[in-house]
Amino acid sequence: MFISPAYAQATGGADGGLTTLLPLVLIFVVFYFLLIRPQQKRAKQHREMLGTVRRGDKIVTGGGIMGTVTKVVNDDELAVEIAEGIKIRVQRSLIASVQSKSKPASGDATPAPANEAGGGGLLGKLLGGGKK
Repeated sequence: MFISPAYAQATGGADGGLTTLLPLVLIFVVFYFLLIRPQQKRAKQHREMLGTVRRGDKIVTGGGIMGTVTKVVNDDELAVEIAEGIKIRVQRSLIASVQSKSKPASGDATPAPANEAGGGGLLGKLLGGGKK
């Protein structure tokens, strides 16, 4: 007979299960740091941007319509002027980006950042833009 029966075959030991699970864990870690985490950060930035939209901001909607916010109707809707005398109502969640922010009203003024262009920070000090 040409085929001999195999009497003693190695069985998977305790580390056999661990070595088969390790690639799956590594793939999940790579997916988390390369895909999931950056997407969560982008979504958080978009939510913050939508929360700070106010009258006078120039926006672009998800459909590509550009306009200026003329009125915040409620928490979910904005009135946007897309041409002189033409206003539309847009859902806040459909705003794709804010092109230029208007200056805050006198009641909610925030202080200007301390480090203007080339003026502060470590890089500004290294390049000679430190104290004047």
